[in-house]
Amino acid sequence: MAIMSLLAANPELSFTELRNHLSMTDGNITTHIRTLQEAGYVAVTKSFQNNRSLTTCALTSAGRKAFSTYIDLLEQIVRQTRKP
Repeated sequence: MAIMSLLAANPELSFTELRNHLSMTDGNITTHIRTLQEAGYVAVTKSFQNNRSLTTCALTSAGRKAFSTYIDLLEQIVRQTRKP
């Protein structure tokens, strides 16, 4: 959920930004992004910037909805645990 959290707070992030924020290896973050992309939660765009490849990721509308549902569930759990 860390990738989803970062993308929920930013319109899009580059692969490098995600990797650096999360202190993950290239292979590890690639696997997570691929899984989220296959689920339809993350859109991946590949382009070039200054003659270098640039991969950016952004939440899809389905990803935003899934993340919102997850946050709602967490809030419900917190409310239940705070009841006397």
